Amino acid sequence: MNAGEDAQGAGTTVPASKVAELSFFFPAHNEEANLEALVAEALATLPSLAQKFEVIAVDDGSKDGTPAIADELAKLHPNVFRVVHHATNLGYGAALRSGFRAARYDLIAFIDGDRQFRVIDVGRLTERIAAPDSPDVVVGFRLKRADPPIRRWYARVYRLSNRIFFGVRVRDIDCACKLFKRGALEPIRVASGGAFFTAELLIKLRFEGRRIAEVGVPHYPRTAGSPTGAKPSVVFRAVRDFWSLRLRLWLGRSKGMGRGEAMLG
Repeated sequence: MNAGEDAQGAGTTVPASKVAELSFFFPAHNEEANLEALVAEALATLPSLAQKFEVIAVDDGSKDGTPAIADELAKLHPNVFRVVHHATNLGYGAALRSGFRAARYDLIAFIDGDRQFRVIDVGRLTERIAAPDSPDVVVGFRLKRADPPIRRWYARVYRLSNRIFFGVRVRDIDCACKLFKRGALEPIRVASGGAFFTAELLIKLRFEGRRIAEVGVPHYPRTAGSPTGAKPSVVFRAVRDFWSLRLRLWLGRSKGMGRGEAMLG
């Protein structure tokens, strides 16, 4: 893995050139207060980033108005916006997997549905992936993390653990602003359906020798909805999945790399 560390300034700019095609998706669990504004932001912004694009929302078993709002937006914008529904809450990783599988284009980007990232900042990633060294993956790192102290502490421990036990040297492994070339994902299988999903994905991309670059992105406080990432059940599931992968890789590369579901549909 070649991990470029391209720190960017805090200002937001539109990249000089557009990519040809871009699939953009976001997971949403009980995000009725954020959904409409996020879709509007995406539809207003993505024409400046890509010549052709699609927007996909993954409703992960929401119990609020998220499913109904998403369906109505899909009716209003049938050519560019689609919804994938989970009948029950399957977890963050499962929602991301559904987004990847629904994506149709060669570049696939995602952010979370809580509006702590701006769609325009996906342009920082598309600009980087088009650079002459042509990385396979571009992952964001939060320039100034707008999270409570307990979540920042979890993040430091988690980052160090992934560096020690898996050799992944990205500075913000769980930053929910990432961009992938479709071809890099084709051989990858991921077992986790929870918060360890993105870490497992990057670990396996590293083991496959894929080039991973990093770009700084702004991070904004959540202004609506409720975060779930620090719930004990979420943390326990991530720890379990972490050690499950590590033990299997110790037993043999094929035991770890071959376990899980295919990334792409």
